Amino acid sequence: QVQLVESGGGLVQAGGSLRLACAASSGTFSNSTMGWFRQPPGKERVFVGAITWNGDITNYADSVKGRFTISRDDARNTMYLQMNSLKSADTAVYFCAGGRTGWPTGSPSGYAYWGQGTQVVVLS
Repeated sequence: QVQLVESGGGLVQAGGSLRLACAASSGTFSNSTMGWFRQPPGKERVFVGAITWNGDITNYADSVKGRFTISRDDARNTMYLQMNSLKSADTAVYFCAGGRTGWPTGSPSGYAYWGQGTQVVVLS
């Protein structure tokens, strides 16, 4: 069983930046396509972005393109989400997901493992 643990959430002013991290417990991380999703208050979980096992392909939701960047450090079994130019609409619980091979899909059902989430609040 792979465990994923998110960190880096918090309070930030609109226009600011945060970097989230997702640490994986298993060495299979390096073979896995990984993704980020978020769940705004009172809404369903939605896709943010994802990255292939080798980092060659990334896929982002239109709402975050040009502002958010996903990267990974396989030596640390960790994936990152750099969030810039944050807006109040980015307020949500952010989840990382893994356990997938192939295309970095935006479908939650494509991922086998999930973290518990980290809260991001953007103050306008």
